[in-house]
Amino acid sequence: MTYELVVVNSVEETKAFAARVAQFVTPGTVIGLVGDLGAGKTCVVKGLATGLGVDETEVYSPTFTLIAEHYTGRLPLYHIDLYRLEGGDIEGLGLEEYLFGQGVTVIEWFQFLPVGTVTEYLLLSLAITGEESRALTLTTYGKRYEQLLQQLLTEQSATGKV
Repeated sequence: MTYELVVVNSVEETKAFAARVAQFVTPGTVIGLVGDLGAGKTCVVKGLATGLGVDETEVYSPTFTLIAEHYTGRLPLYHIDLYRLEGGDIEGLGLEEYLFGQGVTVIEWFQFLPVGTVTEYLLLSLAITGEESRALTLTTYGKRYEQLLQQLLTEQSATGKV
C-alpha cells in the first residue's frame, strides 16, 4: 500500500509528522528512509525520537559511527545510516540484532540495505519540493505496516493534521 501525503512545509511540520508516526510503532518496527542529501531524513528521525520520548538533541546523523542507539524513550531507538556503505560490506555489521530486536530501527539510505535483508517494513520517501517543503510518500511492506498506516490515516482524518 502506498500513500502520498500532502507536502510538509517546514522542518517543524516534518518532525511533527514523524512524532505522530511514533505513536503507532511497536517493538520490532523497521522504518526505511530514502531521499536526496538534505531531504530531511535525520529530521524525520528527530521527530520519531521525540514521539518515543527521546530528547531530539541526542539525535544526529550517524554517518561516521553508522549506528546510534537511544534507550531513554518508551522503546529503544536504533538509528542506522548506510550512506558511507553504498556497495560496501553491510552484511558484516550485524544489523540483525537491531532489525529483529525489541526496539524501533530507522535506516537512512535504506536503498543500500541488501534486498531481502528485511521483508516487512515501512518505507518513507522524502522528495525536496522547495527550500523547506518536502513531499512524503509512505509505502508499506507487510500487514503490520499496513495497519500502522491505517492507524496514522485514521488519526490524520480525526485531527486534520498532515
